[in-house]
This record gives sequence, C-alpha cells and structure tokens, in this order.
Amino acid sequence: MLRVTNAVLPGRTEPVTVVAEDGRITAIQEGPVAGAPGDEVIDAAGRTVLPGLVNAHAHIDKTLYGGPWVSAPQVETVAERVAHERRHRDAHGLPSREYASALVEAMVAAGTTHLRTHTDVDPGVGLRGIEAVAEVARRYRGVIDIEQVAFPQGGLVTNPGTLSLLRDAVGAGASVIGGLDPAGFDDAPNAHLEAVFDLAASTGTGIDIHLHDGGSLGAWEMGLIARMTREYDLGGRVAVSHAFGIAHPPTQTRLLEQFAEAGVALVNAAVYDAPVPPLRACAEHGVLLAGGTDGINDLWGPFGDGDMLRRAMLIAYRNSSRCDDELLLALDTVTTNAARVLGIGDHGLRVGGPADLVVVNARSAAEAVAKVPGRDLVLRSGTVVARDGVFVGAEGGNAPLR
Repeated sequence: MLRVTNAVLPGRTEPVTVVAEDGRITAIQEGPVAGAPGDEVIDAAGRTVLPGLVNAHAHIDKTLYGGPWVSAPQVETVAERVAHERRHRDAHGLPSREYASALVEAMVAAGTTHLRTHTDVDPGVGLRGIEAVAEVARRYRGVIDIEQVAFPQGGLVTNPGTLSLLRDAVGAGASVIGGLDPAGFDDAPNAHLEAVFDLAASTGTGIDIHLHDGGSLGAWEMGLIARMTREYDLGGRVAVSHAFGIAHPPTQTRLLEQFAEAGVALVNAAVYDAPVPPLRACAEHGVLLAGGTDGINDLWGPFGDGDMLRRAMLIAYRNSSRCDDELLLALDTVTTNAARVLGIGDHGLRVGGPADLVVVNARSAAEAVAKVPGRDLVLRSGTVVARDGVFVGAEGGNAPLR
C-alpha cells in the first residue's frame, strides 16, 4: 500500500494523506495518517499534489527534440510553414521515433500522463508518422497514454489521396480524424467538413479540427462546425483546436452558446500572439476549454518543452488571470477539462481514481500555475515514473522525497 502524506490537494488548504493500492486511490484522509508496517510512504512535506496532467494538442511526429539545432524560417502564414516542412522533413529524418521518444520522456518528467497528438497524413509521408507514433505509444504504455489524430496537414480536398489515407490511418492507430482550415487553407469549407464528419461517423472516431482562420471567416466556420456536430449527432466528440476566430467580438457569445448546445470543445495552446479563448466566458457558458503545447522544437518553430503546467500559466497569463479562481480555471485546461475532451473518464484525485500524482513545490494549486515550480515526483498508477524533473520509467521506485 502507498501513502502520500502531508499533501495539499487542489481546492484544499490543509494537508491530507492519499492512500493508494494496486494503482488506484483507495482513501483520502485528513492530516498525516500513520500506515501499517510495510507501507510505502512518500512525505510530500506540505507540497501541492496535482492529478496527472493532460496535453490535448501536440505534434510529436514533427519534433526535433533531443536532436541537433535546426533553424526555423521566419514566415507568417500557415501555408508557408506547411510548404517548408514538406520540403525539409525527409532530410531531417522526420518522423523520428527517437526524437518523439525523447519528447515523450520530457513530457512525462513534467507530469503528463495523457497526450493527444496530431500526426501528419498525406501522400508524401503516407502512414509513416502514424506507425512511428504507434510504436512510441507501445514503448511507453503504462507510463503515458498516447492518442493519435490523423491530421491532413497538407490539405484534404486539395490534396488527392489524403482522404483514403485518413481512413487507413484509423486502422493503423488513429482514433480521431483531423482537419485544417477548411476555408483558409483548403478553400473548400463545406466539402472539407463533410468529408471529415462523414469519415468520423462511418469509423466511430472523434474529430479535432485545426482552425487558424480568424475574424468573421473563422467565426463562420465555427458556426458551421457546431451545426454539423448537431446534424451528425457527434456532441462531446468534436473539438476545434486553436479557434482563433473565437476572439471575434461580434460573434463570441453566440458561438459559445452554439458550442455549449452542440457539445463542441475548444483546445488552445496560447501560441505566440494568436488569440486565446476567454477562460471565464467558456466556463460560464459550459464550453470545455483544454490546453495543449502545439508543436515543440520542430520545423515550424524552436520553442517548447512539453511542460503542461507552464502551458496553464501561459493560458492564464494571456487571459490576464490574477486571482486564484482564474488560475484554477487555467489548471482545469490541462487536467479535468482536457481529460473530458479526450474522453478520459478515469482521471482526477478522488477515491477510486487512478493514483496518477504530480508533486510540485508549491503551497497551493494556484501558486503552482503562477510559479511553474519543478516536478519533484510524478507517479503513474502509484509508481514513480519521474523524479526531480528526470524521467525514470516504470522502475523508479518510491524512495522518500529529498
């Protein structure tokens, strides 16, 4: 039996003892509670313990993490970045199992236990990315759960052969169908979305659509996605990633109402100076807002480290969040909300839940978001998988904290 004593949980002010057995939380007891002889005891010493972090949007098939430095171009449009990547990915050995593995280990060391990653599928790369990420997912099974989105980065309607590959990708490891700027990139919004929704409905998969289009165009596309979600009865299984058009003031409230009614979630990575969805308004309208890292150290840009607590801080910062309640809303985007977007019912610090615990050197969950302290320990199903920010795998043991 495992006991994590003197732990401060989100929403609590006094330390508790978290008891776990066979990888699940069996009790949360007030104060430090003495265990039986032979129990494994971790003294959190008043530190905050968070649930496993969830990354709802990444691209680990693209990453150069752990490899040599590669300069990214200073280009401004999605189309230019896509074209640059397609020209150079083979020369850099992408997709790379080694780079993806290095990034996954960094994510686990920072507390991530679940990951949704968008994997490029197009006639040029075929299913190589899907197969590579599936192998990485198998390699780290039991440490982190990895879900793949079959992502038509190079276009769908305008890139013949991609739709058939998306269907093949479902059989090769993808469980979600992606899309990319149906109007702004593919120049065929209705045909693009109909293809995505038809494929998801016929294969029983979810949908997660990149939507960089902003202003009134992006808002119109989001309204179309909400309508089609209702028509296809896919509520709770559709997400719009980036969703820059949600910042369009004339339509923001109406769109949030439509998303809440249709069951469409939003995923945002707070990237660069792009718009971020409003934390408080999403919560008030009942729209799930999850966070992700987007691309990390790839041909699109050099930034990122896979730390979802840092991403929660960026989401809070970009929303001008200052009070504890707002900081906790940002934490929700990388814990409870993100878990719901990914359809993970088995998540959270509760009796019966998984013993996925992240020990951070903070006095409260709000401080953890604001300060982004290091991860002292990360446990998956009650087993230490990272210590002091270093991945140790599933054989890390439960030695006391230093």
